[in-house]
Amino acid sequence: MSRIAYFRVSTGGQSIEGQREALTGPFDREFVDEGVGGGTLAASRPGFSQLLSYIREGDTLCVFALDRLGRDALDVQTTVRELLQQGVTIEVRGLGQIGKGVGELIVAVLAQIADMERERIRERCEAGRAAARKSIRETGKTHRGKSSLGRPLAGNPAEVRQWRIDTGASIRQTMEKFSLSKSTVERYCSSGSTKRP
Repeated sequence: MSRIAYFRVSTGGQSIEGQREALTGPFDREFVDEGVGGGTLAASRPGFSQLLSYIREGDTLCVFALDRLGRDALDVQTTVRELLQQGVTIEVRGLGQIGKGVGELIVAVLAQIADMERERIRERCEAGRAAARKSIRETGKTHRGKSSLGRPLAGNPAEVRQWRIDTGASIRQTMEKFSLSKSTVERYCSSGSTKRP
């Protein structure tokens, strides 16, 4: 019988260390998915797929939160049910061990609540974007005083493009001159009618 940990973070800027410290170790084996978004089915994640191939009856799977076990409420329930049917004990930080019957019911309810919260967040984000678009049309700025909905431009595309044409500079020289990334320089210099071949 092994104690196995599974960690997932969705972006490169996040670290699994916080999850690792929050779980009670030690673990016989750890599986990790880094840079894998929550929108990916659990079984389609490379690390979780390896975990499913490795885990056996009598093992305990430890996770930081229920949402680590699936993309949405249905995926979480499916994953939990399959693991429990294999004889695996699931331990979730703050919930303790989940077993068949009542444990499955608790998982179903919590997963549905998490789904509802994600939907509310999505709705709030969309309402914010709608308010920003309306404000831009009316005042030229968002309701928060920004000039656009996206990230602010790293530089003036027309200025970058024209400087590169005027000087015959390489992409690297342009990157250094304007403190821009290669992809930004390429994007700025490939747009507009004055693009450099």
